[in-house]
Amino acid sequence: MEKNKLYLELGLKDFEYDRIKELLNREPNEVETYMFSAQWSEHCGYKHSKELLKKLPKNIENENAGYVLIDDYAVVFKVESHNHPSAVEPYQGAATGIGGIVRDVLAMGARPIALLDSLRFGDIKDPKAKNIFEGVVSGISGYGNSIGVPTVAGETYFDDNYQTNPLVNVMCVGLVEKDKIASSKAPAAEKLYVYIGSKTGRDGIHGASFASKELSGKDERPSVQVGDPFSEKNLIEATLEILDIPGVLACQDMGAAGILSSSSEMSFKGGFGCELHLDKVPLREEGMSAWEILLSESQERMLFLVEPGVEEKLAEIAKKYFLDYAVIGKTIEGKNMKIYMNGKLMSDMPINALVDAPSFYRKTSTPSYIQELKKEIPKSDIPLKNALFKILKDPNIANKSWIFEQYDYKVGTNTVIIPGKADASILWIKETNKGIGVTIDGNGLYTYINPFEGSRNVVYEAARNLVATGVKPLGVTDNMNFGNPENDMVMWQFEQSIEGITQACKELSVPVTGGNVSFYNESGEKAILPTPVIGMVGEADLNHIMDMQFKMASDKVYLIGKTELDKNKLGGSLYLKILFDFIGGELDTINSEFELNLQNTVLELIKNHLVNSVHDVSKGGLAIAIIESALNGKKGFKGNIGNSLEELFGENQSRFIISVSPEKTELFETFMKKTGIPYKAIGEVMPMNYGIDFGFGQIYYKNLYDAYFNSIKEYMED
Repeated sequence: MEKNKLYLELGLKDFEYDRIKELLNREPNEVETYMFSAQWSEHCGYKHSKELLKKLPKNIENENAGYVLIDDYAVVFKVESHNHPSAVEPYQGAATGIGGIVRDVLAMGARPIALLDSLRFGDIKDPKAKNIFEGVVSGISGYGNSIGVPTVAGETYFDDNYQTNPLVNVMCVGLVEKDKIASSKAPAAEKLYVYIGSKTGRDGIHGASFASKELSGKDERPSVQVGDPFSEKNLIEATLEILDIPGVLACQDMGAAGILSSSSEMSFKGGFGCELHLDKVPLREEGMSAWEILLSESQERMLFLVEPGVEEKLAEIAKKYFLDYAVIGKTIEGKNMKIYMNGKLMSDMPINALVDAPSFYRKTSTPSYIQELKKEIPKSDIPLKNALFKILKDPNIANKSWIFEQYDYKVGTNTVIIPGKADASILWIKETNKGIGVTIDGNGLYTYINPFEGSRNVVYEAARNLVATGVKPLGVTDNMNFGNPENDMVMWQFEQSIEGITQACKELSVPVTGGNVSFYNESGEKAILPTPVIGMVGEADLNHIMDMQFKMASDKVYLIGKTELDKNKLGGSLYLKILFDFIGGELDTINSEFELNLQNTVLELIKNHLVNSVHDVSKGGLAIAIIESALNGKKGFKGNIGNSLEELFGENQSRFIISVSPEKTELFETFMKKTGIPYKAIGEVMPMNYGIDFGFGQIYYKNLYDAYFNSIKEYMED
């Protein structure tokens, strides 16, 4: 290929190449062109998003992951995507997604203690979508189980819009004493870069640029990394030992763009240059060129910056854990990055030109489709029982135990509330009475209909998930999954989504500690639904935690919060999609003052032991929330919650169902009157053999159980 055409093949545009020549005051050579193609990719450079991301209320900048504090501990957490790799190689794409996010948390000095996943696939009945789904779940379980980190929570959604572009967002949570948090910022010049981990190969080369373009349908498997969970487990233990050594100054995982990004970004953050000697890098393949070594995204590798003289201690630990070790360079005075191979200078350029990619932010306007969605919601006389079973069997409502039972969610013995039993999971901080509440959520339908309010609602939904378990929300990590940012509609959706998340987080007084942007999730003219995913963590007192399960027959069931359904704001409700294939209508919006009062009320109810169960009313509406609480508690329910599809399955915000012991109902109602939060008795818990009666006829427990718990399994075995 002609030298002056290489940049086009690597994904750089003409105007970007012209900008590079201006910054260097010359033509970049071949190695440098490859370097810019990686560091200026959307995945590394955040070209279309960096200006908008500045709006988010952050508490930390430019680290591998963010954190919040619980007493003497830092809870470190982050979510990232591995969407494109999972579309091409579902097992390895998902597995290496787990490996990468674990190392981001590990690089902060935290021991990884939990994983969460947010997944989107095409129609579960489609063989290709089913294959991707099965491969992704196997990849998450195969890697996560092998490294001994439990997968404790998640969500999964199926829709034709994700047919060729699945979303695989994985979140890791770690724990470290707050005075032992590690940094990725180089503090001084003449410090040594030490490579620890697996050897470098050709897998994953162009991984960053691969994630920064639309899927082409060509064989892109060489861009997908290959993971080794057993090396990862060794690397976890080695890293935690190394970070305890005095003289270890900084740490970063070799993720997107590998050695190039980890070394250049570490130096850039500290205001220094760096010098790399690529012939020192441990290789597993012969004949690798300089750019291949720099850009390889081989897994299970970490980069440490250490004081001279300390490197031998790292060599001993690497040997102990059967990992490769090498000193591959150093930080230097000045602000240039110098690349050598076999003594030959391959590149010498300003480090800021490489790392600080230009911003392509531009103003956009509301697309026409938004007005088209404001159409009348369909009415129907579908028999309520028939509608109930169709909704309950739908893969977006049915229980996801087929997925999470493949995960080892108890390894490490920290998991206090296991998947499926509550709106969030809780992890024990050992030797304390404190816990970490964790949840992850998204709603592409909401965000498509109204990107601002939909994204805002997703943040509040995540907060309600935590509150329903007795957890006070502390912080957010976000994964922004969108189509091609060069499309004005997509950029408008993205900007509105950022605005919605920003407003919700400010209202909730929770920072966005970090996250990830994944653009170009489309192929041909088919783009995904705009899908921001919110991971949230919070603080729990283990003496005051709660789950969703109905406990005792004769307990009274109440709806609290917005007790009267607003039938004019049912847009995005899943029953509309399932029964009518309808997308549209107006979303319900949140009154922040009311919502915050409601959340505080729920926390107080749990703290004062006035309730036996709490469950957020969300996807599927009131009827589905009651069924979930009943079936998970192996109980029945009798009540009258409405006689229309809207009342049974319509989705409004700011609602919880709770159950109360008969002897505490008077205390409960007295307490609620003081809060000013509306409440309404809607029924009572019955024995399991009673089944469920919403007011339109008794339904056998077994029939409900089979529809809810066995549908995903039946889809997969079909």
